[in-house]
Amino acid sequence: MKAFRCAPMISFDHSARSGDFLRAMTFDRIFSMAEGYLELGMFDDALEHLDQLNGEYQDRFVVLQLRVGILLRKKDWNQALQFSLRICAIHPEEGYGYVHAAFCLHELGRTAEAKQTLLGGPACLLDDAVYYYNLACYDAVLGNLEQAKVYLHASFRMDKDKTFRELAKNDPDLSQIRDEF
Repeated sequence: MKAFRCAPMISFDHSARSGDFLRAMTFDRIFSMAEGYLELGMFDDALEHLDQLNGEYQDRFVVLQLRVGILLRKKDWNQALQFSLRICAIHPEEGYGYVHAAFCLHELGRTAEAKQTLLGGPACLLDDAVYYYNLACYDAVLGNLEQAKVYLHASFRMDKDKTFRELAKNDPDLSQIRDEF
């Protein structure tokens, strides 16, 4: 007769080490729920879930990025600006904060400041069509029409899907140079 051996039982100890695992699992669950509420258009619920995250997670790039995305969808320009600027301060290598801080400033009627904020962003933005498109919008609004055309054509050259060319056709910021494209 063969001896039957049982596999060792897996036990979960609740030491500090496994506490990290449980905290991470809670983060993933809460963050995922916030994303779900955003997809459903339930912006306040999404923000409430992000607020439930431990303080140690609040400055993570993905958390700030999701929060800014929600606030932009709510058109809460002031709050979105504050969190975008927080991204710029904590994650200065990420272009996301600069693009969205500038957008919020523009929506708040502070277009000159928006342009300066975007121009102050990291070098990675130079490879992004949205950078040039937004600069075109800001310069057009500020009356710098020749520079706006240069930026707009740069965005078109970088935009493989022609998304920005289509967007530009109806963008009120570009109405003064619409005949140029």
